[in-house]
Amino acid sequence: MVAKRRGPRRGGNPPLVWLDEPSSDLWDEDLSDVTKALLGSAVLCFAEKGFQATTTRDITGKVGLTPGALYVHFSTKEEVLFEIVRSGHRRALEALRATLPGDDPETHLRQVVAVFVEWHAEHHTTARVCQYELTPLSAEHYAEILDLRGQFNAIFRDAVGRIVDGATADQDDVSRLARSILSLGVDLVRWYRLGGTDTPASLGAFYADLAVHMTAAVRGRRPTSA
Repeated sequence: MVAKRRGPRRGGNPPLVWLDEPSSDLWDEDLSDVTKALLGSAVLCFAEKGFQATTTRDITGKVGLTPGALYVHFSTKEEVLFEIVRSGHRRALEALRATLPGDDPETHLRQVVAVFVEWHAEHHTTARVCQYELTPLSAEHYAEILDLRGQFNAIFRDAVGRIVDGATADQDDVSRLARSILSLGVDLVRWYRLGGTDTPASLGAFYADLAVHMTAAVRGRRPTSA
């Protein structure tokens, strides 16, 4: 995790903080440069220290602002976290939804898994915050994130169901398998770093192979009698 700074910029604007990952497409376009800079700084702080141990001074200090400047753009520190988590989930969902189901269920499952894994590898720092800093969210914000996470589950469950013959397979098995494959993609954010031997694309392809092999444990199984 490396923070790169640009600036200072003319007119008193703070230097932008760049993550060691392609983060320019994470934030909504209508946000100001200062807001985006604060979000990038907060991602680094939350990933390094955790939400509770991060102060507003930590976040604003990386972009050369005073602690009070945060509240010009966000009501609370929790709102900063929510914006990061919501944006991360939305961008990942957008990538997944671009993988429209084709005629071949195996190809579709491979595409879904590869896209999910590649996104989480490319945005591993932000994704780590999105996955492991949910507890501090308010009840209202947490409910919104749960809805987004449910949409991930639905996409994976549909992809798994198509390849294992979801009409006759044990539905509990389908759900378990979908969650297991999802978990593989999520877990990599704990250890992945750009610049290593594993590129996002190579990991995506490898995990896609794993997912297809995992479906063999469910294919052909039938629900047990009550």
